[in-house]
Amino acid sequence: MRPLIAGNWKMHGLRAEGLALARAVAAGAGGVAAELLVCPPATLIAAVAEALAGTPVAVGGQDCHEREKGPHTGDVSAPMLADAGARYVILGHSERRAEHGETDAQVRAKAMAALAAGLTPIVCVGESEAQRLAGEAEPVVARQLAGSLPEDFAVQGGVVAYEPVWAIGTGRTPTETDIAAMHGAIRAQLTRGTGGPAGARVRILYGGSVKPGNAAAILSQPDVDGALVGGASLVAADFLAIAAAAGASPARR
Repeated sequence: MRPLIAGNWKMHGLRAEGLALARAVAAGAGGVAAELLVCPPATLIAAVAEALAGTPVAVGGQDCHEREKGPHTGDVSAPMLADAGARYVILGHSERRAEHGETDAQVRAKAMAALAAGLTPIVCVGESEAQRLAGEAEPVVARQLAGSLPEDFAVQGGVVAYEPVWAIGTGRTPTETDIAAMHGAIRAQLTRGTGGPAGARVRILYGGSVKPGNAAAILSQPDVDGALVGGASLVAADFLAIAAAAGASPARR
């Protein structure tokens, strides 16, 4: 399974700096074994997609509406993202769930819309620190998966990203044992939910303070099929170093 290293630029980047970052990533992508993806703000998707045309770096969005069109001021639909050049879309990120009150049902509807538009959804799940301390991390993530993933998610090539909420942007990460355990639990649920083969092929990314210094250890864990990178994706050298670590990791399955 080819690792996927996805950069979530979040609400960072005006046109000049976004294009410079995209071109720097593309310039260093040669020979990288992992698949590379950058997800700029919606205002930059078309420009970044044009700049990256013909390179090994794909482009994605950070969210989409569940409807194809309609009276939804300020929203962007999945077909609009595809039309702008996106191939992927991040859905259900903890910041969207917390700041916009997104529910599992809404994330599921968005994932269905993404698949219908030909996009690959990257659905995020993860527990809070209080939930982990209470021993509820795996049940919380299991409920999010059950509520957020459409029935044909695995068959259509969807991606799951496990991001413990308390690790995002904090510099803290779970232990390697905890990461492996959670990814194993996610894999088991995906396999049960799809009858086996399709669930075994879903890429499960780890996200939450991934950086060059810890990438190799994280990416070498069983069932870790790549990374969803936040802050480090805003520095081309750091993002590429993480991608290089993914390519150097031993086979996980």
